[in-house]
Amino acid sequence: MLIGYARVSTSEQETAAQVTALKAARCERIYREKASGGRWDRPELHRLLDQLRTGDVV
Repeated sequence: MLIGYARVSTSEQETAAQVTALKAARCERIYREKASGGRWDRPELHRLLDQLRTGDVV
């Protein structure tokens, strides 16, 4: 399964352009996050990692 992860650094930014590109790449599941890149506290990223299965591509 193709899985996408869209992240922006601040709450003022939007993931829309990233999500559009991920959909165009035919991602079947897309996770979105608004969190600083310097932080490991990213619930959506952890959810994505927890749900990965053999054969998945992020």
